[in-house]
Amino acid sequence: MVKNLIDKIKEYYINLYKDKSGRYRSWEHCYTAFSNARKDKNPNYDCLSLQLAFYLASWGMYRGSSFLLRKDYTIHKKAVQIILEERYDCLLGIDCSNFKKQIDLLMELYRRLDEYYLNVYKDLNKNTNTKHISDTLITKILLGTLGCTPAYDQYFKKGIKSQKVATGNFSKKSIEAIIDFYEKNNSVFEDMRKIFNPQNNIIYPQMKIIDMIFWYIGKNNKTN
Repeated sequence: MVKNLIDKIKEYYINLYKDKSGRYRSWEHCYTAFSNARKDKNPNYDCLSLQLAFYLASWGMYRGSSFLLRKDYTIHKKAVQIILEERYDCLLGIDCSNFKKQIDLLMELYRRLDEYYLNVYKDLNKNTNTKHISDTLITKILLGTLGCTPAYDQYFKKGIKSQKVATGNFSKKSIEAIIDFYEKNNSVFEDMRKIFNPQNNIIYPQMKIIDMIFWYIGKNNKTN
């Protein structure tokens, strides 16, 4: 069943991928920029903040009532500095086989980013009782910069729940369930990874593959 589903998903993304300047490629540009920056002793935080902002805009995080619309791209600089800390190098494109021993580090980074963006939000909304930023925003940032978690957006959540693979909200338990699912179907998913070989020759992380799969399932699931 998984293999038949993957064949459909591959066809969808191959067709999408034909657009050389499509918004789907914003993830590649962002991920490549941050991957290269980890090797740079003097990373350009301004440029990286702009890359992150445009990627988030391409992926729907600057629409509607988003608090990010009230700030320019430089609001991401502090987040970029946190993400590029050496302690998080091991999360870049991490494979599922090595992930379980690093989940606590992922959760630490998630909490730090949540705290930072929450402070930004509170500065804009003085009387708010909000205690957390949406997991959609934080996981999209982590996917775009480190490729270490799927983006828990509307379609991904719908897809992951419909297949009863993991919970629909970002958590340690959910990531552990996704890791187990990937490992169980490793050969099929690794075959899918082989078809994505962009011009800049980045390797799609396993969590990016998971993101693509369940986003597709959720988008094409007609039930609520």
